[in-house]
Amino acid sequence: MVKTKTILLNTGGNTDIIDITEKVEKFIKESEIKSGIVTVFVPGSTGGITTVEYEPGLIKDLKDIFEKLFPYRANWAHNATWGDGNGASHIRASFIGPSITIPFVDSEMTLGTWQQIVFIDFDTRARTRKLIVQIIGEK
Repeated sequence: MVKTKTILLNTGGNTDIIDITEKVEKFIKESEIKSGIVTVFVPGSTGGITTVEYEPGLIKDLKDIFEKLFPYRANWAHNATWGDGNGASHIRASFIGPSITIPFVDSEMTLGTWQQIVFIDFDTRARTRKLIVQIIGEK
């Protein structure tokens, strides 16, 4: 059985990190699928999906390391090509990736104790983002 849902998020851009674990958990429970896999995917090239321990210190550390490795103000060739100033957004997103797949058993994701699913909006402006959540499994 396959079930698909869309999650809409209002984000602040600029490496806004949003915990989406509860939204994914809720969809798994509502799906009535007991065991399988859930995939979360962001359409677009300036957002990423990963897991972290979602706590203020780590969120700050992540934002700081992205800025050190891929500064927004660097001279990115993408910015010269398109003039949109979000070259770093694309580079950051490509390092995280657009999706994650997590197994679940008895309607519970197999995440670790301190592991949450996060969406990271690397674009340079606030916007509404659409995430696709797809469950494949059996009742």
